[in-house]
Amino acid sequence: MDIDVISLFEPECGARESECVQAVLDSGRWSDGPMLEAFERAFADWVGRRHAVAVGSGTLGTWIALRALGIGPGDEVVCSSHSWHQVAQAITLAGATAVFADIDYWSGSLSPEKAALKIGPRTRALLAGNTNGHPAAWEPLRTLAQAHGLHLIEDSSEALGSRYRGQSVGTFGDVSVFDFSPPSALCTGEGGMLLTDDEALAHELRYLRQRRLADRSSLSLGARVPLQAGMSELTAALGLAQLAGLDDRLSARKQVEVWYHEQMQSFEGVKPPYLAEDVQEVHWMLYVVHLGKRFTASARAQMVDDLRACGIETAAYSHPLHQQFFYMQAGDAIGRQRGLLRDTDRIGDRALALPLHTGLDATQVKYIVTTLKDTATNVGAGAAIYL
Repeated sequence: MDIDVISLFEPECGARESECVQAVLDSGRWSDGPMLEAFERAFADWVGRRHAVAVGSGTLGTWIALRALGIGPGDEVVCSSHSWHQVAQAITLAGATAVFADIDYWSGSLSPEKAALKIGPRTRALLAGNTNGHPAAWEPLRTLAQAHGLHLIEDSSEALGSRYRGQSVGTFGDVSVFDFSPPSALCTGEGGMLLTDDEALAHELRYLRQRRLADRSSLSLGARVPLQAGMSELTAALGLAQLAGLDDRLSARKQVEVWYHEQMQSFEGVKPPYLAEDVQEVHWMLYVVHLGKRFTASARAQMVDDLRACGIETAAYSHPLHQQFFYMQAGDAIGRQRGLLRDTDRIGDRALALPLHTGLDATQVKYIVTTLKDTATNVGAGAAIYL
């Protein structure tokens, strides 16, 4: 079968994006202008929060949020080392200590019960994510944070449009973090957004984000040192255009999921994607399968190579932070002791991300799954994979 390389992700761009970006180019105002303000207002409304602060990335946004909450050297933040780890790395950048707790095996998100075991006298916040689009257990996480007087930070860098107990992701944290780099369904290349309902916190986030021209006459200028971490008018224009088509894009991605589910039914040992009891809807960032117990991290790597040779781009879904060199040399070096974060280690070794974007059709999805079955059999000696 002749087939072009099927990419893991493929940003969708049309006339609307081109027109919005061209409007900024023609305006001569490329920073701190009306497109930025419009994107912030529109995104806050789409999620359902009062304030939005556009930033250069999810990592920078989390760093700013930690500073705004007064978290820094000597403080600890309990988090997961699984999923898009650049957000948790902001804890290190802020000078605080990341304390890794294990995940819920099925959702992949921070486990409230396991997070509770990691809370100590220096803990200032919980950082939990909606892993690959699946909402975390936000009600018990909020209860845990309130019981210990902790801030709750929501990492939605992998989630857009998913719903937990009738609410959209991005509405559960004291501050919530989004990232718009690939493979986000709302893709601006780089960029992110902070959301909150707290007006005072939003003011501080904006102050710390960047020094604006309007701040030149401010009496408080220099009281705190801001970052240069804003979003350009060009990026905001692209984001505003992407947001306008986001609902349709999410619906189209749902059809791709349906094609995957239909093909996976004939794959021995495959279970349907997990949805927790309180979750009404999940919009997956990528189509992630979990390999069976016979597979190792090296076997998964071989599968990635084999699939690429067949024209299919795939990837290890996560390289857990606690297994990365910097964190293995710091603190209690938990990464050197496999099994202390049992479920994180299991999923970290065996989660495989398959392409998910609106450029796929039913024939391509069938080819992806058929090829996956072949390489799983060849590499894993018939070991089943399951979702």
